[in-house]
Parts: sequence; C-alpha cells; structure tokens
Amino acid sequence: MNEAGTNEPFLGQLLGDNPYFSAGFGLMALGAGLTVARRGFLQASQLTRRWLICDLEIASKDASYDWFLDFMAKQQRNRHSEASKMSKPSFLGRILKPQTRSFAVETTYKQHANGSITASFELVPGPGRHLVKWNDAYILMTRERSERLMDNSRNKPFETLKLQTLYTHKYVFNEMLKAAQQSAQQRQSGKTVMYTSLGPEWRQFGLPRRKRSLDSVILASGVKERLLGDIESFLDSQKWYSDRGVPYRRGYLLYGPPGSGKTSVIQALAGELDYNICILNLAEVTLTDDRLNHLLNNVPPRSFLLLEDVDSAFNEARKKNAEFGSGVTFSGLLNSLDGVTSAEERIVFMTTNHPERLDPALIRPGRVDFKALIDNATPNQVKNMFQQFYGPEYAEEFVELVLKRNIPVSTAQLQGLFIFHKGDPKGAIASFESITE
Repeated sequence: MNEAGTNEPFLGQLLGDNPYFSAGFGLMALGAGLTVARRGFLQASQLTRRWLICDLEIASKDASYDWFLDFMAKQQRNRHSEASKMSKPSFLGRILKPQTRSFAVETTYKQHANGSITASFELVPGPGRHLVKWNDAYILMTRERSERLMDNSRNKPFETLKLQTLYTHKYVFNEMLKAAQQSAQQRQSGKTVMYTSLGPEWRQFGLPRRKRSLDSVILASGVKERLLGDIESFLDSQKWYSDRGVPYRRGYLLYGPPGSGKTSVIQALAGELDYNICILNLAEVTLTDDRLNHLLNNVPPRSFLLLEDVDSAFNEARKKNAEFGSGVTFSGLLNSLDGVTSAEERIVFMTTNHPERLDPALIRPGRVDFKALIDNATPNQVKNMFQQFYGPEYAEEFVELVLKRNIPVSTAQLQGLFIFHKGDPKGAIASFESITE
C-alpha cells in the first residue's frame, strides 16, 4: 500500500471517526464564538451607554452635596405621603416606581433648660443604589463612601453621588440641582446661617438661627441707625466705587466693654439685611497666612465676616508663636484685608474690648471705615430695656435706682437680671444691687 493510502484512513479516523476530536473541536469553536459574542456585546453595550446614558457626579466637598441629599429625603417623604392616599398602582407602576431601600439617619437635637432633649431624625439615602424619579425621567442614583479617603472639610469619609439617566433626559440634572438649592434656601428663609472655618472652607455651624430683630437690640440713641444706614449706603454704591477705582470693601470696628451688645447688633443687622455671618477666630493656632487669605477671598455670598476680639489675636504669646511659623502673622492679616489679592464686595466687622491695644495700621481708613462705641447702658437704654421686659410700670423707679448706684452696668447684666426675674419687675428692682456688687 502506498504512503498516501496509508495516511488517508488515519486522517479520516482522526478527523471524522474520532468522537473525542470532534467534541473538542466543537467546544473550541463554541468557546471562540462565545468570546466573540461577549466582546461584541460589551462593545455594543459600551457604545449604547456612551450614546444613550449620561452621568453626573457630585463630590461631598461640593456645597450642593448636602442640598441634594436633603432634597432627595424630602422627595421620598412626599412620595410616601402621596402613595398612602392613592389606590394600588398598576403592575408596571410597581415595577418602575422609585425605590430607596438603604437609608442613613441624620439626627439633630436641642437640649432645653430643664434638661430635656428634643430630637428630630432625618432619613436620607444611604450608601448604595437608589432609583428615583424626577418628572417623567427615571434616574439611578449611587451613593459611594470611601474607606480610605477623608473629606477634611466635613471631617467625614469622602463620598460621591453619581446620577445616571438617559441622554435625552440630561436636562433633569440642572432642574434637580436648582430645586435642591431652592429647597435649602426655603429651609433657611427667615433665619441667619452661621459659618465657621473648617480647613480651607467655610462650613455651616449648627442649625440656622431665627433672625434677630433690630428692635430687640437696645443701644444708645442713634448708634444702630447710623450703622444700618452706612451699610445700606455701601450696598447701593457698587457702581460709584467701580467708577472711581476704589476697592468695593467696607470695614467696621465695634468697641466697648464686655457685654455691651457688640455681637448682638451684628446679628440684628445681618437679620435686617438678610445676610449670614462668617465667624473667624484669629487666635486659632492652626490658622496660617495662606489659609487666612484663602478664607477671606472665599466668603459665602451675602455674608458678614466677623473677627471677634481682634485685640487678643496678636498678644505677646501669639507674636512669639508667629516667630516659629505657627499661626497667622500681623502682616498676613493686613494683606488679607486690603492687599493686592484681597477680595472685593466684602463687609468686615471687628470687635474689641480694648481699642487702645490695636495697632494703628489695622484700623486705618481702608481697613476700618466706620467706628462705633458700644458702651455700657445709658439711662435711656436702662429704661427701654426694662419696658421691653415688663412694660412702663416701675420703669422710672428702676432708672432712678441705677442712677443712684452710679456704677456702670452692661446691657448683658441687665438682661441676665430680667431673665432671672421673668414677669417679676419688683423682684428685679429688689435684686439689682446684687449684679453690681
């Protein structure tokens, strides 16, 4: 038999008659086909996602992060309230209805004078995936929390919110962000927000406070009226400043003895003008020149910047620390207030109990444009405060007692006395001598 005749039966047996080879070849072909199909499916899904799906990411460092979480919690409450009033939804409605099954709790509480605590609990979407609906658009929201990175501005783990929807519904992102901002503003309506510095950013301190009425602050005649008039004039003069090339900034120095109402009138002015307050402690050891400059150039809109007890920031101990590179320097403060890099459209309040300790360079015009003495209570202040708490009866008697004692009395001392004797003017009169001893 020739060589060819010898090989043909062998090849035939190997290729056609051998079931093991046929099965292996078939599996290889099937595997290759599945691999190609899988790659095609992944490419098709990626292409589809690229053209049909759009994403939005919100980092926890962004101001809108908390707004959006609170807004989502509010929407969830509204949906539950509406669902309880409606009949059973259709099958399709049950399949596609927005769902949030993972929550995180945010607790706020208030401790009362009698020791009791009133707490409120807010359920916000927790880490994980949530299906939400805005108008007619369905959105997949994913909240992710890092196990390694920290968000120093919040002193919490770094988080992100990722929103996904159809490309044709991308407009809902702007709508939802604007609605979240409006919802946050509504919660703060009629209130004053306090900010403190946390790292390089301003962060809200505590809950928004009810606006303080300007009438509730009783100062010497004309003081608060002059302050309010000057601020209103400044706010109406932006074009005047711009036309003359003058930096659009205004600085105020309120000085006087402790407890005379310096901080109170600032809070009342903020409430009157619908402003918030950013409080900065210059004596903070971790505050540096660079951080100070950054904070002063990034004050939230419509906010007063308050530097309390500015005289204590540069005592001998602080100056000694500054020599070793710890804390803000005096030249750093001056440059932040009106240097080349200082921001405009800014209103700065400084307070001090000892104006004589302030360096003239700090309170020169351009850094301090308006000075106001907030002194101990005058007889007229004493009378007005007494009437505010008790009415006109016994007011003259109380004023005569104060004049007879001839001892300086602060408005804080008077307020403490009147609060202790709520509804008891005679008790306040009888106890007046105890606050001046």
